[in-house]
Amino acid sequence: MADVELNVDNLIQRLLEVYHTQKDQVQKKARLKDIFSPDFAVRGCRPGKTVLMSEGEVRGLCLKSREIFLQQPILLELEAPLKICGDIHGQYTDLLRLFEYGGFPPEANYLFLGDYVDRGKQSLETICLLLAYKIKYPENFFLLRGNHECASINRIYGFYDECKRRYNIKLWKTFTDCFNCLPIAAIIDEKIFCCHGGLSPDLQQNMEQIKRIMRPTDVPDTGLLCDLLWSDPDKEVQGWGENDRGVSFTFGPDVVSKFLNRHDMDLICRAHQVVEDGYEFFAKRQLVTLFSAPNYCGEFDNAGGMMSVDETLMCSFQILKPSEKKAKYQYLSLNTGQATRPSTPQRNPAKKK
Repeated sequence: MADVELNVDNLIQRLLEVYHTQKDQVQKKARLKDIFSPDFAVRGCRPGKTVLMSEGEVRGLCLKSREIFLQQPILLELEAPLKICGDIHGQYTDLLRLFEYGGFPPEANYLFLGDYVDRGKQSLETICLLLAYKIKYPENFFLLRGNHECASINRIYGFYDECKRRYNIKLWKTFTDCFNCLPIAAIIDEKIFCCHGGLSPDLQQNMEQIKRIMRPTDVPDTGLLCDLLWSDPDKEVQGWGENDRGVSFTFGPDVVSKFLNRHDMDLICRAHQVVEDGYEFFAKRQLVTLFSAPNYCGEFDNAGGMMSVDETLMCSFQILKPSEKKAKYQYLSLNTGQATRPSTPQRNPAKKK
């Protein structure tokens, strides 16, 4: 049934039409004001109108992409060149800006590090476009699981309500079944380790530990899978520390160095924390945090970052600048302290420190 109802090319076209219409309107206004610049048209776009998608189409996206996720490894082994993106959180227009700057698929290969839904106003458009691209370009477009691709989290932080308002709870459960099959981590050319959150004290031996995680699976409250989606770096910590999120751990620069040395790798690339410039290094450039949602939640003045990895594994960054809108919050660098962010999702709010 899903195959009959699902026309991926048509759905992608409709998802992109909204953006091109907005862009054309902004460019037209800009020309009338004689203030047009190439960047103005993109940055001027507001969150778009909802894209009309049938329930059957959306369900078909979930079922077909789930099938592909299960056919591919839980630990992806990828080759450069490719572009890596961090959290999107339902900021659909900003996702389209990333594609405009980096190249719409298949012009470039992509790896996304998770957290596609919640907080932003267009989680459905965001995840549907990403799943559609995964189906159309399964060997060139890759999606990892973030901590928000979990029913207990997106039930609270917006995605459940969006699904219920626009469709029904049953469709949200279909997304949950899809998310439970997402890959967890990726290694690029044996040298760059990618995941959403960070390292785990349970990852002591080799990468076979990740490969042994069986899917479909929910995210447990503790253990390797939990840590890969939830842990955070902290320069004030040596070894492993307690995480203010109430789940998983923090880890120090020494943990990063030991991990890279043990596995003969050069870099850890992760997301999970808002950073001012869209990207931020840690542990003497042995770890980089990417965050791809500029003006996060409309409350921060952060930029959005995307990392390009070329054939020689040289890394460069493309930045989505924040708007001029004043942020409600100030925040610190990872190098000077924990980044301030909207209320942190907690798996176990009652846990005592």
